[in-house]
Amino acid sequence: MSRFGNLGHRLYQGEVSFDFVGRRKLWYSISGVIVLLAAVGLAMGLHLGIEFKGGSVYTVTKPGLTVSQAQDSANKITHDSTALVQQTGNGQVRIQVSSEEKVPASTFIEGLSKDLNVQTKDIDAQVIGPSWGHEISQKALLGLVIFMVLVTVYLAVAFEWRMAVAALVALIHDLLITIGVYALVGFEVTPGTVIGFLTILGYSLYDTVVVFDTVKENTRGITKQNKQTFSEAANHGLNQTLVRSINTTVVALLPVSALLFIGGGLLGAGTLNDISLALFIGLAAGAYSSICVATPLYAQLKEQTPQMRALTKKVLARRAADAKAEAAADDAGEAVEDEITAGMVGQRSQSASGPNAKDRPSGKH
Repeated sequence: MSRFGNLGHRLYQGEVSFDFVGRRKLWYSISGVIVLLAAVGLAMGLHLGIEFKGGSVYTVTKPGLTVSQAQDSANKITHDSTALVQQTGNGQVRIQVSSEEKVPASTFIEGLSKDLNVQTKDIDAQVIGPSWGHEISQKALLGLVIFMVLVTVYLAVAFEWRMAVAALVALIHDLLITIGVYALVGFEVTPGTVIGFLTILGYSLYDTVVVFDTVKENTRGITKQNKQTFSEAANHGLNQTLVRSINTTVVALLPVSALLFIGGGLLGAGTLNDISLALFIGLAAGAYSSICVATPLYAQLKEQTPQMRALTKKVLARRAADAKAEAAADDAGEAVEDEITAGMVGQRSQSASGPNAKDRPSGKH
């Protein structure tokens, strides 16, 4: 068995435990700092794609055409550098122009054809109006709200409302971090980005539900005993699923990393960046939130109930009584040892001063 697998077995058996729930203030502080940085990024604004704000997309097919050549040509036509140029592969370059640029599509195509020495039939144009982009934005927001509502209802019915609240906070946490990173990095927000957001929310929810299910099993009938508090039982359930969560996250991040760093970075397929960055940041944030945000928050909410408060008092009272009894047993053991030691010393003294002591040879000749 590997060391990591052995660690997972020891975590499951309770031989080793990391106190995630007990250190919830630390995790809350870390999450607060990250969310604050994300809020700063959001305040700077998102770089919305033309699907949301409207504009034109020109796809030029010419073997050997580079991004810099297409960028220079687009800058000459628009008289600025606002056009976004991406390499899509197969000798194609994608040029996005905002609707704020008042350049007719026919003029733009003629300019590209002349400057890049390509025929107009090799330039595909797609014009997206601002109204259509506004409609897409509303649908994306509506889909996100419906998803959140369905998640809350499901968790409240399948588990309890406290789990639903904790999971919802974790989902919002993941969403804010991912959107904030998008704003800080300056990547373009496209429909692929929205798909990535919904995907990571589903993944984060799955990981959270797996942990919650184990916590639910560990805490069933917990008020009938006095050895473990609710937070301790919840933390044990979290440790039991820790290795599984890490393995799942690593396996999911590997192909996403290939898309982001190899496909989008090394190979220059910029169209992969929108969805791959959302998946990469969201998967990492989802794994963190399910372990360090959702479960500690659920345990904190649960500990505030009268039943769990009474359980905590009962557990602490038993531990105090056990500690007192152990201390008394230690004191009694020390007293017995002292009596035994005193008896042995007395016997040695009596033997040394007995009636036959003067008959013993003195050792002198």
